[in-house]
Amino acid sequence: MHQPPQPAQPGPPPQQPAAPVPYGSHVPYGTPETPRVAVRGEATLEVDPEIARLTITISARGADRRTALEDLTRRNNEVLELVRSYGEAVEKLETGAFSVAPEINPKSRHERVRAYHGRVHLTAALTDFTALGELTTRLADLELTRVDGPRWGLRPDSPAYGRARQQAVREAVQRAREYAGALGARLVALTELADLEVEEGPFQPAGVAAPRTRSGYGGPADRDAVAALDLEPQRQTVFAHVNARFTMTPPEL
Repeated sequence: MHQPPQPAQPGPPPQQPAAPVPYGSHVPYGTPETPRVAVRGEATLEVDPEIARLTITISARGADRRTALEDLTRRNNEVLELVRSYGEAVEKLETGAFSVAPEINPKSRHERVRAYHGRVHLTAALTDFTALGELTTRLADLELTRVDGPRWGLRPDSPAYGRARQQAVREAVQRAREYAGALGARLVALTELADLEVEEGPFQPAGVAAPRTRSGYGGPADRDAVAALDLEPQRQTVFAHVNARFTMTPPEL
């Protein structure tokens, strides 16, 4: 028998050619028409410190609580008066912690107190390093007073951080330009700039410039005073790292 012709089944629509991606558009990957180059820019600067910090611990021990408190108060006032006598050389003076604790006699069957221990912790930040060596020595010469430091550092708003970031960005642009040039292409647009890390080198004890004499700060000279420490500032290392992505013209392969 003669079969009637079957109607033709509709086929899939023809594929439309993909529109070219304009230069500078943000896409998760590059295309032949708009290649992308990703680079890392780094910068390392060594700069002079801007501030030095001292940690001062004042102690007292007495047979009773009142004696320990009186001695601790007197020594704390002596330290405060000494540090404040350096005027503008001291940028900040802060009291961190205070404690008075009883010491129990371990051989006693009862809670018999053998002595009382008191402590005050202070932090002094200096910007005039010529005073640092003398102040450190005079503090260490006080009764039951411990000095830790100096710890060198930069201020949070130090211009060194900005210089490091700018240098890292310039290096990223230069590196991307060199990669593009090796392919016979040129950079077109920046699509991403990520600040990965900007940090200051760790504080470590070290030293400063030659200190002034006590008479340079308005105090009388003391012939019996211990010679001031000669400290040298520890240079600080500032790091900056950025990731940058650029689009470029099609390479000449």
